Amino acid sequence: MTTHQYDVAVVGAGTSGCYAAATVADAGYDVVVVERKDAEEAGHIACGDALKGASDFPEAIPKSQLESAFTNTGVDHGRFEIPQEDTVLEIPVPGELAVIDRWEYGRCLIGGANEAGAEFHYDTVVQDVLQDDTGEVTGFEAIRKGDPVTYEADIVIDGAGALSLLQDKADFEDATFDTNVRYSQFCSAYREVVEVEDPVVWDDALVFKPTDRAAGYLWYFPRTDTEINVGLGFQMNEEPMELVDDLKADLENRAEFEGAKVKDKLGAALPTRRPYDSAVAPGYMAVGDAAAHVNPTTGGGIAGAAYAGQYAAEQAIEAIEDDRTDDESVLWEYNVNVMDHFGARYAALDVYNIFVTAQEVDDLMGLLASLPATNLAEALYSGSTNVGLGLKLKTAIESFGHWGLIYDLYRTKSLADRLLSHYEDYPDDPSGFAAWKRERDAIMDDIYETTGAEPKY
Repeated sequence: MTTHQYDVAVVGAGTSGCYAAATVADAGYDVVVVERKDAEEAGHIACGDALKGASDFPEAIPKSQLESAFTNTGVDHGRFEIPQEDTVLEIPVPGELAVIDRWEYGRCLIGGANEAGAEFHYDTVVQDVLQDDTGEVTGFEAIRKGDPVTYEADIVIDGAGALSLLQDKADFEDATFDTNVRYSQFCSAYREVVEVEDPVVWDDALVFKPTDRAAGYLWYFPRTDTEINVGLGFQMNEEPMELVDDLKADLENRAEFEGAKVKDKLGAALPTRRPYDSAVAPGYMAVGDAAAHVNPTTGGGIAGAAYAGQYAAEQAIEAIEDDRTDDESVLWEYNVNVMDHFGARYAALDVYNIFVTAQEVDDLMGLLASLPATNLAEALYSGSTNVGLGLKLKTAIESFGHWGLIYDLYRTKSLADRLLSHYEDYPDDPSGFAAWKRERDAIMDDIYETTGAEPKY
């Protein structure tokens, strides 16, 4: 069996994996990225192609190396279609937006990491994790182009995506690493890239539309005015949708898609949950989708994944230089940086995701139709919005009888703010982690009681 040795081994050539590898390579350390796809298919993943935070990327792979994948930089707002209310909401979206060609973007990422000095091994499928007697992850076993191979590394960075095999194989019983992960915290999604004959009139918007269940939606994201990324998804704790047929049925009912040609199709599982409480274990860190670094209300995660890769790489370098790769406390700063940058906000947004799962879709659409667009945008992206008494009363009048739901949203917003404040006090080292989790879980109990939702964690 062939054995390879590196300072850092990264699993997965996605956004977080490539940024981690580029950061490590820039610092002069040996790093390999193992990718299950071949060199041609690498970077081809199921994605909505919408990028929020398009102006902000770590320097390891600067935006200038990615811009060839930006196919539509003219999008500047969201368009929320609510057929149940015969309403269309134009929603402001904070920050710079773009729609990208995700495959080309993936190729740019790989090129950037390769240019920085990272090595790539394609056609490599991980089979098992290597751990020593103390529980430190020391590498993994894989099959590369049909042959068994072993990778030994001081640090393993898991960028293998949602429901990562590495986490199934590793023993984290004595680590802080979050193992409270199950299918109900993920969604099943499917998307197609279609070419239409005539330009769409909404080529400056990200279009959203609810499905016939509360915890699901369709999207129409214009790569150009004639090439559209269309898709839908549902949370896995719901009754399954017929994703391909349901998407086809909706497209057939939209005049702008008459005669459309499908150019590409792909499906995936995606996190719709809060970020992992801790994404570190001795010798190991998880990044991007593998650590649920995704906005649970919109599915957006590219910018967060890029920074997660950088933060993990920086702590890997520090641990290697201190010869303390087996010490979680050295890697802990990675958790702190993630929570400080976007993790706290995503955890607060998860409260609204939980709220939605407990509602009837018609009631929810009536409420959304009555909310001012700025408040809806804040709820979708910032983790908090101003749902004061004046807005509550105004909304109640406009929504014709959804008073109970409005009051529940008002109380849920208060709990989301409370949770956000708690995450902003994320512990600086593992010694305060257990107490922090106990208080967080008490807040979650109040959230479940208020929303009436089934416990998600």
